[in-house]
Amino acid sequence: MTGDVVNPEGRKIPRHIAIILDGNGRWAARHGLPRAMGHKKGCETLEQIVADAARLGVEYLTVYGFSTENWKRSQEEVGALMNLFRFYMVKLIKVANEYNVRARMIGERSRFAKDIQDGIDRLERETAANTGMTFVFAVNYGSRDEIVRAVRKYTLEALKEGKTVEEIEALTEQEFAGYLDTAGMPDPDLVIRTSGELRLSNYLLWQCAYAEYYITPVLWPDFNKDELLKAIDNYNSRERRFGGRLKTTDNYDRSGKSGT
Repeated sequence: MTGDVVNPEGRKIPRHIAIILDGNGRWAARHGLPRAMGHKKGCETLEQIVADAARLGVEYLTVYGFSTENWKRSQEEVGALMNLFRFYMVKLIKVANEYNVRARMIGERSRFAKDIQDGIDRLERETAANTGMTFVFAVNYGSRDEIVRAVRKYTLEALKEGKTVEEIEALTEQEFAGYLDTAGMPDPDLVIRTSGELRLSNYLLWQCAYAEYYITPVLWPDFNKDELLKAIDNYNSRERRFGGRLKTTDNYDRSGKSGT
């Protein structure tokens, strides 16, 4: 079962879409511009996609904005990205409130400068009452780091509460998910990666175990509503089984081999 909704056009809209924003640097290079300008154009694209997704009826939109590995980039590029965060976090408050969007950040935010942490807090606080789409921005996020932090959090809690070995062994997947950054959110139904790269890049590894994937060669700054609808239409062509058996009408025998 999925939480997909059908919009007035008859299109099945994934409840939760996750996007890996890739290609800002290549877009800048193609246009003979500094990499910082590619990131700026990527932020403008993100503003529009947040609005488009909200209007389409997407309930959750999660985007990969800055990974734990991105700190390895040049000091100049990282500095430019931090300044963009400062600017667009303020601008996103207006965009989010205009479209009744609630903003939420995931990732380890303590590494950011104090003013950026304050900006994140303000964005979340000033959009908390909105009841429409939840927009999730993954910054200083890495899925392996998230899982390690979740294990550490659960372990410390178990020790503090004096849990028995039997109680620890009884931990379920659903309970463990409550210790992840995405606690309380449904898993992504559709993952979109721009720029044609074929990897997850340490993004939502636990949550995307049964997501559908859509790879487009379009660079993120050139991504738009039409490209989003292409991804959703492709998603509509899939049959999601979550590890279950194929339907008997799919012409497969019980061994999993194709019928004749």
